[in-house]
Amino acid sequence: MSEPIKSLQGTIRLFEYYKSLTEKSIGQISDEQIHESPQAGQNSIAILMKHLAGNMISRWTNFRTEDGEKSWRNRETEFVDDFESKKELMEYWEKGWAVLFEALKSVKEEELDLIIYIRNDGHLLIEAIERHLAHVAYHTGQIVHLAKLFAGKNWQSLSIPKGKTEEYNRKKFSQEKGRGIYTDRN
Repeated sequence: MSEPIKSLQGTIRLFEYYKSLTEKSIGQISDEQIHESPQAGQNSIAILMKHLAGNMISRWTNFRTEDGEKSWRNRETEFVDDFESKKELMEYWEKGWAVLFEALKSVKEEELDLIIYIRNDGHLLIEAIERHLAHVAYHTGQIVHLAKLFAGKNWQSLSIPKGKTEEYNRKKFSQEKGRGIYTDRN
């Protein structure tokens, strides 16, 4: 696949960042904890990951010509944790991300104003991408929060740890200014 258009490169990096936050989070907890719900009726990390992947597959498969809410999607089953193993969950997770990244990398600059539909609501393609980024960020925050609760005192911060802001800023301001987004530089 060719390089994504320049105007979407930063957005793709943000999607990659949110994907990595989930993966780093679940790497800090047990396989069993991925399937635990904090309370009855609430979503587990596995359910949130399944929902995100199912949403990506539906939204970004044939996005130019079909509504993003596919007739074959059963959204309600995304909230049932029926994975037999972490491997099975991760395969589905990767499938969702592959569909998203393939779609984004296929977009041409002149298509950003293309109208696409999600449940019969027209969106400019760029708006649909922004909507999806917000959806991913929302659920990623939930996943990180749950993993942090489960990991407890063993949690390794995914951002600037408490009490380390001054040290972090000192390091950052000792470096040359450079172009990039915060996910690019340490």
